Amino acid sequence: MANKPPKLKKNQGLTKEELSELDKMELVERVIKLEAHNKQLKDILSRNLSDSSKSEKNAKRPFDFSKCHYRRILLRIMYFGWEYQGLAVQEGTIQTIEHHLFHALTKACLIESRETSSYHRCGRTDKGVSSFGQVISISLRSNSPPELQHEQSSIESELAYCKILNRILPKDIRAVAWMPIPDDKPEYSSRFDCKQRSYKYYFPRSALSIPSMRRACTYLVGSHDYRHLCKMDVANGVTEFRREIFKADIVPVAGDSDDPTAMYCLIIEGNAFLWHQIRCIMGVLLLVGQGNEQPEVISELLDVDKNPRKPQYNMALDVPLNLFHCTYDLERETRWVYSKDELRSLISHLQGEWTIQNVKSTMMKDSLQQLETEYSKLCASETDNSENDKIMSHTDCLLQGVKPRVYTPLLKRQTCSSLDERIEHYKKKRKIGGNIEENK
Repeated sequence: MANKPPKLKKNQGLTKEELSELDKMELVERVIKLEAHNKQLKDILSRNLSDSSKSEKNAKRPFDFSKCHYRRILLRIMYFGWEYQGLAVQEGTIQTIEHHLFHALTKACLIESRETSSYHRCGRTDKGVSSFGQVISISLRSNSPPELQHEQSSIESELAYCKILNRILPKDIRAVAWMPIPDDKPEYSSRFDCKQRSYKYYFPRSALSIPSMRRACTYLVGSHDYRHLCKMDVANGVTEFRREIFKADIVPVAGDSDDPTAMYCLIIEGNAFLWHQIRCIMGVLLLVGQGNEQPEVISELLDVDKNPRKPQYNMALDVPLNLFHCTYDLERETRWVYSKDELRSLISHLQGEWTIQNVKSTMMKDSLQQLETEYSKLCASETDNSENDKIMSHTDCLLQGVKPRVYTPLLKRQTCSSLDERIEHYKKKRKIGGNIEENK
């Protein structure tokens, strides 16, 4: 209130003629109010100038990174990517995991810049995709000089990396643990030295045939050309589509059940994956589970000599996909460093988030059961009652695109351009360098 100048309640904006009609006392009163108003404005301006001067004097000096020690580490990051545009930094948006991660790293003065931090990421997750086990390799400011960093005491006295970052990061992005990289492995990379990546894709059982989906998964295991089970990124020079999958299976999340709302997940493990590979695989597995395709269709899609062109189909939704775990040989030599207090805080936070989400899910399920009961009564009252009246469309939303009224088998659908045709197209467009023939 003290900062507000007194208001001139009456006779504001009077003309010269109107002022001349005022008596002496009214003019005196008006002058007094104007002088008081002018004085308070000067006081406010003076204080603002003074605060600005103090702020400049108290401004922090630039952090001197030249005096810092650095430690190269692996850092495990957990995030729920549902509200983000993907992991990688993008132009035109700040809603990426890396934007928030590097904002926290620089604000905490753990790095000077991304360019000087020797940063690598294990896997680039797309829009909507989450991760429990994303791993980055990076050089961070350290409490210990390099010659002492091999000692256990230096780990115990190290900066609390996870605690520091989690005080700045959004609640749905968390630093979970870190691991020191030995001095004799300065080039160790979370991306190039990762031995195995494990993904999970979650879905409800609904009316899906789990045995058929599991049988289809057996055809995925091994070293294959997955060009028909991914999005071919030929424009960026990717012309080799052979990858090795170590394991692929459908498992229950919390015990096998015939309940349509029981949750299952695809677990798939491999050394590396192609763009949208798992979502394309899951798209085909859902068609198998729905009875629209036989499990052997996976084997047909992997036979690129017999079927040189990819049939057109919709891949699965992004939200249920999670980069769950990344495996490194380094884990045999050293261990992940956890903070008990930070882990406790993270567990407590996730329990709260789970409670809210599960309450919402339970409310929807309860309402759904009531509606299904009423629907069953209506169907029972009709003479032409059949089992087909039961609605089982829990997983329809997991396949992107419009559901056709009449299903066309995959191998009878229109096909995309072959790999050779795509390569030739981009060679003409000069979007691929001169070494494309060697990359094939």
